[in-house]
Amino acid sequence: MADTPRIENRKARQYYEFLEFFEAGLVLTGPEVKSIRSGQVSFGDSFIECREGEAFVAGMRIAPYERGGYVTQDPDRPKKLLLHSREIALLASRIEQKGLTVVPVKIYFKQGKIKMEIALARGRKLHDQREELKRRAEARDVERELARG
Repeated sequence: MADTPRIENRKARQYYEFLEFFEAGLVLTGPEVKSIRSGQVSFGDSFIECREGEAFVAGMRIAPYERGGYVTQDPDRPKKLLLHSREIALLASRIEQKGLTVVPVKIYFKQGKIKMEIALARGRKLHDQREELKRRAEARDVERELARG
């Protein structure tokens, strides 16, 4: 389907510098898939945690599907990520390093399956965030001038 959404975590780009990207599948229920198809996802302060050899995304909210019937789901429950064991081990070892975390970047559909792009990231300092915003504003101004003239 061409009209399936591609939901991005814009805050993550502002607060983190991405070092490495991974693609993971998600373990979801039927109503959660329908909510994602309608774009009812909020990343909030979501992050990836590794425990007992498995990876979970915590803090991500998938709104309950309004026509979900009698099945009720906790919209804030941790969702399991489908990754290779060596990728989970790599992420777990990198998370233990100072200043590194794993954050969800976007959710999209690939061959009918819901995938999540996650990134190993380092937190930006406040002055780095301001510099990035200033750089983007300058680039936008240059684009406007080029389009006008």
